Amino acid sequence: MTIFEAIIVAIVEGVTEFLPVSSTGHMILTSACLGIENDEFLKTFEISIQIGAILAIAIMYMQRFFKGLDIYRKLITAFLPTAIIGFLAYGFIKHHLFSPLIVSVSLIIGGIILILLDKKIDAAKSHYDELEKIDFKNSFFIGLIQCISMIPGVSRAGATIVGGIFNGFNKKQATEFSFLLAVPTMFAATAYDILKTPLVFNSDQKILLITGLITAFVSAWISVKLFLRFIEHYGFAHFGWYRIVIGLVFLILIYRGIIQ
Repeated sequence: MTIFEAIIVAIVEGVTEFLPVSSTGHMILTSACLGIENDEFLKTFEISIQIGAILAIAIMYMQRFFKGLDIYRKLITAFLPTAIIGFLAYGFIKHHLFSPLIVSVSLIIGGIILILLDKKIDAAKSHYDELEKIDFKNSFFIGLIQCISMIPGVSRAGATIVGGIFNGFNKKQATEFSFLLAVPTMFAATAYDILKTPLVFNSDQKILLITGLITAFVSAWISVKLFLRFIEHYGFAHFGWYRIVIGLVFLILIYRGIIQ
């Protein structure tokens, strides 16, 4: 992997991490298009640079995290299903599901779901005055739905936004809860992957990781700001159509043997 390739992959990560389009899926497809060897370092790089995106959200929502303990209790409750299932399924997911074919199919299926649910998401009325008011049962169910996003291409953001809508949030609250839930989820996933991966990074790989972290931070910050403005005026169907188109394009490329 070159510095240029690391920057491209990190931009893709930062831009897509908090959008309902699957950042992991986009990174896998981007790496395949660039012809980067699908080795252990690449997989760890794709997961590790998510820390940059996490920091963007942590800083952006710093006041929310200092507001009180209620939000922490609800986020921990929502995080528990992902922590348990992720721990048990880690090996299978990393070694069998990180493929362009699975990503492409997941993108298309998720896109269809977003289009079908777009009107419900847009018209959803909140049952809560604030995010912190959500009860523990609904927080837990959002966490269960988030577990589906362990399949590359599904989208953690998309799963938790849909989960939030079906558990009492309006679209803005569901989106912001998705952002906040990303902090413990992505941090734990990244830390666990680094601990489980028997890699000793050389000096070049360390430079690639640092470059990726910084790039992901900047691109995630910009992406989140634009995304919040976008959903105020438009629905989620646009992301659904995008997922379908990009998924079909990559299925064609896979069929023709251009990417593997």
